[in-house]
Amino acid sequence: MGGSSFLFLGGVLSALQKFRENWVRPALFFGNNPISLAGGAITTASGVTMIGYWLVELIGRPNENPYLGIIFFLILPALFIVGLALIPVGIYLRRRVLLKAGQIPAAFPKVDFNDRIFRHGVDIVLLATIVNLLVVSVASYRGAAYMDSPQFCGQSCHVMHPEYTAYKISAHSHVACVECHIGSGFSSYFAAKVNGTRQLIEVSFHPIAGIAPKIIPDYPKPIPSPVQNLRPAREICEACHTPARFVGEKLLVKSSFADDEQNSETQTVVVLHLGGQDSLSHLTGIHGVHLGHIEYIATDPTRTTIPWVQRRNADGSEITYAASTLKGAMPQGERRVMDCIDCHNRASHTFVTAEEALNRAMAEGAVSPSLPWVHKEGLVLLKAEYSSQGEAHAMIPVQLEAFYRSGNPQVLAAKSDLVKRAGEELATLYSQNVFPEMKVTWGTHPNHIGHMSYPGCFRCHDGDHTAKDGTAITQDCAACHNLLAVDESKPKVLADLGIQ
Repeated sequence: MGGSSFLFLGGVLSALQKFRENWVRPALFFGNNPISLAGGAITTASGVTMIGYWLVELIGRPNENPYLGIIFFLILPALFIVGLALIPVGIYLRRRVLLKAGQIPAAFPKVDFNDRIFRHGVDIVLLATIVNLLVVSVASYRGAAYMDSPQFCGQSCHVMHPEYTAYKISAHSHVACVECHIGSGFSSYFAAKVNGTRQLIEVSFHPIAGIAPKIIPDYPKPIPSPVQNLRPAREICEACHTPARFVGEKLLVKSSFADDEQNSETQTVVVLHLGGQDSLSHLTGIHGVHLGHIEYIATDPTRTTIPWVQRRNADGSEITYAASTLKGAMPQGERRVMDCIDCHNRASHTFVTAEEALNRAMAEGAVSPSLPWVHKEGLVLLKAEYSSQGEAHAMIPVQLEAFYRSGNPQVLAAKSDLVKRAGEELATLYSQNVFPEMKVTWGTHPNHIGHMSYPGCFRCHDGDHTAKDGTAITQDCAACHNLLAVDESKPKVLADLGIQ
């Protein structure tokens, strides 16, 4: 037993001796060069800076500036790794130079572990190596996590400002961008990062893209809706909105204001037959009908024009509906299976019309209906052309105040606070929906829900999509909703329901 231990200990000591002679001595000798020393300095500086920032995050409130995130989660980790890489690069280059000059010593400087100073130096190197591995691991994780954050997606890249602004005020503002735009697994993550790299190149070379447009790529204005590259709705929407849950009916009340002096308010009351899939697997209502297998072909990027629709029935038979404009020919375009995104196409990035934005603000009291002509003048100011959001923020409140000062000075004198608040709200509505630098204005991104502001439902339910037997896709309003009141002042049905 004692002999075996002695042999094992001897082997360990021999291995340490060989490691010292063949690796430690040469590494210390060749590592004494400017490149390796610079690498060590870069690694040390970036590592200490990152660790300091992480400690600040732990004990204090994290800074929400997206560019600080880029520095501390992307740039500094990259510098840290570059510094580490420079150390062996410098060693290799110095060895090659000395080898070529025939100046490599027959015996490298002695490494004496009995020397207390040298031994402490080796301890520091070993400790630094462990710390470096930890820093690289943490930095890699934090960098990947930061690149998946809404802050990085929306704020770091200024071209996504319209989408991020709409996202922050949407019902899905608590859902991270990657939940919908990136699937699970390495392939989805890799595809997303490749696409992100392409976008980074487009943004980086934007200043010179106009000089050589065929060589230097540029990003599109506005940013198109990524329906083709989006994950299937069954993986996105139905992860939370399960179709197995029967939804039923929904009461919808919409207020509208006229362009008269009193801003006359009317209301439309609708019962939507949302439907769904009940416990017996029956498909009913709007959702139920469209949960069946329906394919269509759109002939434009926004999928506003749909001349061809095919439905597969429960018995496996198929029926095809075509618009009269086709005259028997098949349209050119993507053939797509209809899912949630084909109607809820702006679920997290909704841009409304100027009328809808102002009506909603007035119904909520953010723009007071007691201000004469505020609806008419508000629409004029919202639809005016401004060179930038900054100009709109500066001009809209001033112009609204000027309107009342010249035409209704008594209103301005009595309700100056309401006028000021209305001007600020109009500027906010503009900034939430219009982005001149990205060529996004009122109506740029159509919303396919409903059919008031855009064709929406009438893309297919227009009475013009017919099958060979003469039947047409239904245009019966009652199939989707019941109109209880249409543009009525104080509808009786709301009083009966106790809503007014």
